[in-house]
Amino acid sequence: MNAPAIIRGWLDERLDLDELTGPLKSKTVPQHRHSHWYYLGGITLFLFAIQVITGLLLLLYYRPSTKEAYESVQFITNRVQFGWLVRSLHSWSANLMIFVAFAHMFSVAFLRAYRKPRELTWITGMVLLLLCLGFGFSGYLLPWNTLSFFATKVGTEVAGLMPVVGHPIKVFIRGGEDIGPPTLSRFFALHVVVLPGLIMGMLGLHLLLVQKFGMSEPPSVEKEWDKLPETRREVKFFPNFFLRDAMAWCGVLALLLVLAALRPSELGTKADPFASAPAGIRPEWYFLAQFQTLRLLPAHIWLFDGELVGVLGFSLAGGVWFALPFLERYLGKNSTLWVRVIAVVAIAYLGSLTLYAYFAK
Repeated sequence: MNAPAIIRGWLDERLDLDELTGPLKSKTVPQHRHSHWYYLGGITLFLFAIQVITGLLLLLYYRPSTKEAYESVQFITNRVQFGWLVRSLHSWSANLMIFVAFAHMFSVAFLRAYRKPRELTWITGMVLLLLCLGFGFSGYLLPWNTLSFFATKVGTEVAGLMPVVGHPIKVFIRGGEDIGPPTLSRFFALHVVVLPGLIMGMLGLHLLLVQKFGMSEPPSVEKEWDKLPETRREVKFFPNFFLRDAMAWCGVLALLLVLAALRPSELGTKADPFASAPAGIRPEWYFLAQFQTLRLLPAHIWLFDGELVGVLGFSLAGGVWFALPFLERYLGKNSTLWVRVIAVVAIAYLGSLTLYAYFAK
């Protein structure tokens, strides 16, 4: 008997591996014309794993203080072997993770995969998306360069627009009235301790719900299979679907390596709190639509501050989208059409405002 068989036998005797892997072996995935959307969840998870691995490597050299943060990132980029590649992979995987997470969310909405009994799966997925945005926002400041400093200043000022609780939230996030050493310390703790803990717990719950309820079939496919049960097709999750997922991961990894090599992350200049904000300052692309909307709103809308109305509008729209599985029943018989129209309008709005903010001078 060879060594792997001996080790497997020893582990199987103590852990009962067949019982542990049984759910994976018995799980099946529906196969139909929309099955390709199922891979977006696995790609998001893979990109998160890349984030964790590259983030841990960066932590070996990064120093979370305003005096050393910029210099430590500069050292990683210029002196550490393949440090520029690790940093670029971390940056690009963060952007792709958020993009794929948005695509996954809209695909779930279009396919109405949030329907009973998968309401909690939708809610945990939405929370995970918000945590991903929190990762992007908190990690943006860590290099302590000019662009990230003033973008964070703008972002925290937007949070301060909320009535009553806005100013306390802004002070809490910044660690004071202005952005400084306490802000960097808090963002670092949020980025490497608080958010990873929250996202791991929520991710575990999300995967547990996916495992329990399986993959949802779109209503149109369900009707076809109800009429013609013999046309129903399924494949085993392991190894069939898992191997296809792994092939998608390899493609994403290849894309990441190409992007990191051709467009490595730039560092810019060190942040100077006493300097004037550079022209054209703006947040990362996933906040550009909201940022541009606030810029386009008039200073006052009736008796209220224009930016306040914008922030409240975003909050209301997000709350409605969050509660979509519970509100859909009120849309009547044409709920599928209404949900798709709302999703298309949301994509058009976010995409057009993002492009407008990107190209606007």
